[in-house]
Amino acid sequence: MNKGFYMVMAAQALSSVADNALLIAAIGLIADLSGPDWMAPMMKWWFALAYVVLAAFVGAFADSFPKGRVMFATNALKTGGCLLMFSYGAFGLDHGHQLALIFTAYTIVGIGAAAYSPAKYGIVTEMLPPELLVKGNSWIEGLTVLSVIVGTVLGGVLISPAVSQWLMSVSWVSTLASNTAQCAILIIGVVYVAAAICNLLIPDTHAYYPRQEKHPAALVRNFVTYVRVLWSDKLGQISLAVTTLFWGAGATLQFIVIEWGAQHLGYRLDQASVLMGVAAFGTVIGAVVAGRVPLRRALSVLPVGVIMGLVVLMMPLVYAPFAVYALLLLIGALSGYFVVPMNALLQHRGHVLLSAGHSIAVQNFNEQLNILLMLAVYSLMLWLGLPINGIIALFGILVACLMLVFIRWNHLNHKANPQLEQMIGQTEHGTALR
Repeated sequence: MNKGFYMVMAAQALSSVADNALLIAAIGLIADLSGPDWMAPMMKWWFALAYVVLAAFVGAFADSFPKGRVMFATNALKTGGCLLMFSYGAFGLDHGHQLALIFTAYTIVGIGAAAYSPAKYGIVTEMLPPELLVKGNSWIEGLTVLSVIVGTVLGGVLISPAVSQWLMSVSWVSTLASNTAQCAILIIGVVYVAAAICNLLIPDTHAYYPRQEKHPAALVRNFVTYVRVLWSDKLGQISLAVTTLFWGAGATLQFIVIEWGAQHLGYRLDQASVLMGVAAFGTVIGAVVAGRVPLRRALSVLPVGVIMGLVVLMMPLVYAPFAVYALLLLIGALSGYFVVPMNALLQHRGHVLLSAGHSIAVQNFNEQLNILLMLAVYSLMLWLGLPINGIIALFGILVACLMLVFIRWNHLNHKANPQLEQMIGQTEHGTALR
């Protein structure tokens, strides 16, 4: 791994820490403003919507400029969203409009994240050869999930009574911030600035692509073609289906754990954020172990996804802190182990068939579309008043059953072409496996 790759990891880690800490701070703001329970997952829904709406455009944007500069520009946009959320109480707005401003601010962060992602993942395929992609992805995914841990715990710590009171005693913080929420968001803004500095230090990979289309209608038509190409590829379709399920389930599980901590364990938001961190730490362990899986053996980890769905069903049965932490650690480890090889395989096929930016945009489109669907269903369940343990049972069964479907799908693909896995890394650019 070269120094540029480590700088990408540092920038990604800091930006992700800020994103996740800001989510916790925003949830805390909604609670302070007495917003309804379904509002927090719907805020994440709007965040994901930016990925779907912009999917046809962000790939071309990422491939039009050096990706380090793209990461800097989009991180600056996220910083602007953070600043807008910081100012939620500065305009004399009433309760309802303050909630709307928080939604708007986090949506702006989502727009920045949607444009940031193709550059972040695309630069990995530019820096590393195919044989290092799984290892590189295990580093990126492991560090990303580690940043989720740090971010969620940081967000919880910053809004905790003891820390927020201490922050208000710091002169420069109390000068700029007038309440607990603003203290937390101010510190998160500093993390975004640190990420921007790392973005500027990422070297140019000197990877150049054909001149990108600029007309919106043509970009949409091209994007539809890219989606069809990746879904028609026998290797791409399985890895795309699995990663789409994983990210939709992972985003939903974040909110499930918070609600489960409140209803089942009686935890406050800052305590429940630690539970999210424990699950994310398990994902780091799984991601690191998955780095040993060769790219051509990526599809062998599919049964682990079924096991993860079944293990989720045990959540309503545990109460003791040790059992709770051990279970969440196991769920995270299983998810990290099966998603990293799938993500690496998908990036490899996308890079072969399309380009770094466009393939990641297609991946984000599908994954975020599933996040929209699963978060909408989860919000509906909360609105209907379903108990959290019932929601968890439905969630675990759904994940396990869908993974069984994907395993069967993969078996049929191999039956039609027994040499499928041996062809990984050997195909020419633009050749789909049908």
